[in-house]
Amino acid sequence: MRRTRSLVRTAVGGTAVAATVAATLLGGAGQAAAQTRAAAAPTAAAAQTTGSTYLVMFAQGSDGAAAVKAAKAAGASVVSVDRALGYAVVRSANAAAMSTLSRAAGVQGTARNQVIGAAPKDAKDGVERLAPAVGDRAAAADAPAATPAEPLANRQWDMRQIGATPQGSYAVDQGSKKVRVGVIDTGIDGTHPDVAPNFDAALSVNFVTDIPSIDGPCEVPSCVDPANEDDDGHGTHVASTIASPINGLGVAGVAPNVTLVNIRAGQDSGFFFLQPTLEALEYAGDIGVDVVNMSFYTDPWLYNCLSNPADTPAQQTEQRVVRELTQRAVRYAINHGVTPIAAEGNEATDLGHPTSDDTSPDYPAGAAYPRTVDNSCISVPTETRGVIAVSATGISKRKAYYSNYGLEQTEVAAPGGDVYDTPDNTRDIRAGVLAAMPEALAKASGLLNPDGTPKAGAPIVRDCKGTVCAYYQYLQGTSMAAPHAVGVAALLISRFGHRDTGSRGLTLAPSAVTALLYRSTVPQACPEPRLFHYDRILPTGETVTADHLCQGGVNFNGFYGHGIVNAYVASTGHLR
Repeated sequence: MRRTRSLVRTAVGGTAVAATVAATLLGGAGQAAAQTRAAAAPTAAAAQTTGSTYLVMFAQGSDGAAAVKAAKAAGASVVSVDRALGYAVVRSANAAAMSTLSRAAGVQGTARNQVIGAAPKDAKDGVERLAPAVGDRAAAADAPAATPAEPLANRQWDMRQIGATPQGSYAVDQGSKKVRVGVIDTGIDGTHPDVAPNFDAALSVNFVTDIPSIDGPCEVPSCVDPANEDDDGHGTHVASTIASPINGLGVAGVAPNVTLVNIRAGQDSGFFFLQPTLEALEYAGDIGVDVVNMSFYTDPWLYNCLSNPADTPAQQTEQRVVRELTQRAVRYAINHGVTPIAAEGNEATDLGHPTSDDTSPDYPAGAAYPRTVDNSCISVPTETRGVIAVSATGISKRKAYYSNYGLEQTEVAAPGGDVYDTPDNTRDIRAGVLAAMPEALAKASGLLNPDGTPKAGAPIVRDCKGTVCAYYQYLQGTSMAAPHAVGVAALLISRFGHRDTGSRGLTLAPSAVTALLYRSTVPQACPEPRLFHYDRILPTGETVTADHLCQGGVNFNGFYGHGIVNAYVASTGHLR
């Protein structure tokens, strides 16, 4: 479901400007690659709006010449070629010819170049959105902090859970400006007062073009939003959780002194194209990003299977292309020093034992059909090799009711919010995670009074410092958990990293970051009984129940992986 959009902007900025400035900061091959990818982004994205473009994946190890030749022979025109990952974007009005192209020499598969991802999804019971509801009340999470780092710190139970407090990690290490954190999401409001001090406008880039049919009217004539804009709010919330500064306003993030880079791959509506997602991962590697947050999953397939008998041959090929190209992009990023971290998903499913999927393909609307699935089918990028998957916890440290889990999949856990993690199992929005919200979105969503104060019951908070005011919203989801883990990874890179001569920042091998992240967690045992029972009393009075089985030991299990990430442990270097 598309969120209410913000007011029309008149300023045009973003990709081409970011590419020009980035070129002055980078050296060698990375400079050329980053500049080329960023400058070409609006053109490539604009080609997607026709609905007649496809990704043609080259055979592994080939230079693409045979694939491009085959595409032209099939009557397609070549829009662009990405030799680093091995694919071409082609335009064709002949879907049958594109399906046949999958079997041509030098071609490993083709996929529709259309909306195939979504982040976030407005699911039942406010995952990840938290709309006002009858019965909402003050939260237990609003207990006073001993010495608040920021005015709204008393609402940040999530930071207290991981030791990101004035008495904890903030007193030891708040992170280094030389550490770059990429947020691959719906954008970042780089003008938000509690984001702007750590926002790198020069390196930030937008890889998408707004599509009126799914995003609503464009804010600018080009339909390419500036690289400091977020009309959805999801990416800004993620960025704020990672690195809102300690500046006497609002909240503080896990690593309040690291640098944020907006690498936008998501539409205003929350959907993602495959191509911009791939480009975002490449760009992160090219510009010296150290860790990326990926709070999304790639659709239209909730589970990407290799040869599900319920799927047509073309659908099977499409899922293989999604899996393989994403794997290539993740591998590229890792090989260029990027640690990829992703949300585990909000379907309340044991990813090691999935059984059914009746939501795919979820684009276009009405295309879904029931499928039987198993563990050979994967969620992308969560289960892509090399990606760290994060489950979500609530205030009590229980696994959140909506959070996916799995002994094979969960690597770490982090606070994501659980509005039903309350003494009486009733809904309390302040048991979600509070972080920055674009002011324009708050206004456009009708959540503010004429004087700028939040309306009664609205899931947002305003804080002012002198004449400067900022807005914050409560969200819940594994999308909110992943940035806590990303922030801890940024602290580890700040402490253990070494100088990166290419980007003039700090760097640390992703394998080392991953090992250190595991060692900086606090182990959390499975609940007893292990078949954990959830009761949720909805605002309507209806009671919803569920049972999730936790497998594994204290030091590693399907709910928490290696444990709950901890900023204080990471900042002190007292690793287990």
